[in-house]
Amino acid sequence: MQEKLTKRESKKIQSKKTIIESATRLFAENGLAETSIADIMKEAKLGLGTFYNYFDSKESLLKDLLNQLAEDIRSSFSSISRTQKTYAGILETVVTETAALLDKNRFVLPLFMKAADKSALPRDFEHESGAAPLFKYIFDGIIKKGQETGEFRRDIPAEVITEMFHSIFQAASFSSLPVPFCENVHYKVLIILDGLKIKQEK
Repeated sequence: MQEKLTKRESKKIQSKKTIIESATRLFAENGLAETSIADIMKEAKLGLGTFYNYFDSKESLLKDLLNQLAEDIRSSFSSISRTQKTYAGILETVVTETAALLDKNRFVLPLFMKAADKSALPRDFEHESGAAPLFKYIFDGIIKKGQETGEFRRDIPAEVITEMFHSIFQAASFSSLPVPFCENVHYKVLIILDGLKIKQEK
């Protein structure tokens, strides 16, 4: 009985993964509005009704995908921390990687911005879900560590600085400059970091 349950659960996990991967390909190729749930399930080679076993709508699928992107950033965070010696370096790398993921999956960017625009870091983060809070949690933690160690200035609340980093993605996504999204984000990160670091007396 237990073995049969394990197989069933494994099949459910694989089906959900297939749906997300199929949706990701179609969103990237055709756009969000032009991709129907029927298109996704045809690409996934699964019955239309199967979609609703996992998602309520295309937006709920996007939220799931955005959560996966956030988990990708969190899972790579420890390796970033080992390779970068300063919190400025860690922050720059995390923001750059986040930009790369969002650029690769541009169709989730509006949802990311909509979620991120609602607030600074939730006070009771442990009971919150969603990718934007997770991204904010990571940024906020790095900034606070940098402040504690004396690398970053402390006269500005970490939550305010975190909010600034999120505004970078919005500014870059609406930019009319002939500068690629990731490069645009990186330039803006460097400017903020320059103002965030405590200047050493010469």
